[in-house]
Amino acid sequence: MNKYLKIAFFGFLVWLIPFVASLFFYTSGGKLIIDIFLFKAIMIVVGSVSGAVLLVYYFKKVHMDYFKEGIILGVVWFGINILLDLMVLVSIFGMPIADYFTRIGIGYFVIPVMCITVGTALSNVGKEDSCPH
Repeated sequence: MNKYLKIAFFGFLVWLIPFVASLFFYTSGGKLIIDIFLFKAIMIVVGSVSGAVLLVYYFKKVHMDYFKEGIILGVVWFGINILLDLMVLVSIFGMPIADYFTRIGIGYFVIPVMCITVGTALSNVGKEDSCPH
């Protein structure tokens, strides 16, 4: 699979997996059936686990420029997730944009953080540890 197509497809999956999981917690009328804080905790776990698995799978095929790849991945996945949410949650479901960014959108900043952190960690593999013990 083409590298850029893979990045985009994985970015879509990073969005799709938690979105599909969230549907199990709503009635057909759009009412949440569990406590909002439990729901948010479940979404954080589902998003983190699925994102981590996709990060590991993506980086298996990367053999250089890990930090750069982490930045690219983080920015693209962040953009894809925001764009898809704006199309679905704001446009289709009518969520006010201010509510979206304060309740959901801000959480997506974890995506570039995780991607860049993995890229940084992989860049440091095999290097002498410079941290004091």
